[in-house]
Amino acid sequence: MDLSTLSLDSQQAAERIKDVVNRTPLQYNLHLSEKYGAEVYLKREDLQVVRSYKLRGAYNKIVSLSEEERNKGVTCASAGNHAQGVALSCKKLGIKGVIFMPGPTPRQKITQTEMWGNGQIEIVLTGDTFDDCQKAALDYTKEHGMTFIPPFDDLKVIEGQGTVAVEILEDLPDLDAIFIPIGGGGLSSGVSYHMRKHAPAVKLYGVEPEGAPSMLAALKNQGPIELEQINKFVDGAAVKKVGTLTYDISSQLLDSVKPIPEGKICTTILQLYNKDAIVAEPAGALSIAALEFHKEEIKGKKVVCVVSGGNNDIDRMSEIKEMSLLYEGFKHYFIVRFPQRPGALRLLVTEVLGPKDDITRFEYIKKTERERGPALIGIELNDPKDYTSLIERFKAYKFDFMEINKDQTLFEYLV
Repeated sequence: MDLSTLSLDSQQAAERIKDVVNRTPLQYNLHLSEKYGAEVYLKREDLQVVRSYKLRGAYNKIVSLSEEERNKGVTCASAGNHAQGVALSCKKLGIKGVIFMPGPTPRQKITQTEMWGNGQIEIVLTGDTFDDCQKAALDYTKEHGMTFIPPFDDLKVIEGQGTVAVEILEDLPDLDAIFIPIGGGGLSSGVSYHMRKHAPAVKLYGVEPEGAPSMLAALKNQGPIELEQINKFVDGAAVKKVGTLTYDISSQLLDSVKPIPEGKICTTILQLYNKDAIVAEPAGALSIAALEFHKEEIKGKKVVCVVSGGNNDIDRMSEIKEMSLLYEGFKHYFIVRFPQRPGALRLLVTEVLGPKDDITRFEYIKKTERERGPALIGIELNDPKDYTSLIERFKAYKFDFMEINKDQTLFEYLV
């Protein structure tokens, strides 16, 4: 695609959406700045009306429709932030909306979407997967002559997401770099297009979940390609395939795209909450987690991280803590066969474990001859550096063991 032929004006879009969309703060973060020797600013889209930047693109698309299109209503397929953005847009404009969500969508997300729509929307639960849900939405759209509002692969949506960059440049015109989370690519396309046009020297770092590297796959393939499997943990940025438009724009304008481990994202979520009282969803913490992997490049620079959303379910916090401990090397799981001699379990506790290590899980795997069979043991270390000596003591006391942290299939099956 020749980008010079594109007609994207996020400056105009910012004016168009200003009465509905919050101008979110750009906040200097002291502890991140000290940690990385840079000036680190957070663009707080978690403080947006629906706690996500998605409202920007959805509203810009819907408000740009003709009167005839508005009268016929709009549809979308989403189980998350896009659905809430469309719902609020329908409420503000008095437009009928039909929002399709997969059958397994948590009740909390359905309730939130209903609240933002406030009587202007109808929610249809259908299909077991997003793909099934989207197919039903597109069929319904065609049948009823409505307009489908895509989550990312649409010029008006991209233009709306680019208003994030408009505000960043107005608040910090001399910035050096922006870290932009990538899911389908709407935000990275909108931000990078506006920045290249108005501040071409700014470094643009795209970041995506390691378990769903759809933009990286597209770059290697020289075009969007569907991933067979993805890790859906970073649900706000986990897509199997980026958009055609978003790929064409992002691939030409971003300086780099880097995958970020889910465990590092979890550590970042916990640090943001504990140090700054910021509740970020996994996709919202993505850009901040990426700083660790670019720390040499950003020293002495003015850096902006887009915190893309804050719709994090508190029920996920135990999973987030567990994934962080595993990634940081504090927690390890083993299958252990105890030596057939008296006091073997006591020996494990008193001699193999360090004085400050803790057993967080213990269960015999076999249903019969339980005490003679292998046991699944979770061990939390006081310091990740203690791991090597723990393994050495396992071997010294003749324990037959296997660590399962690095065996993803076995880990998911047993833990």
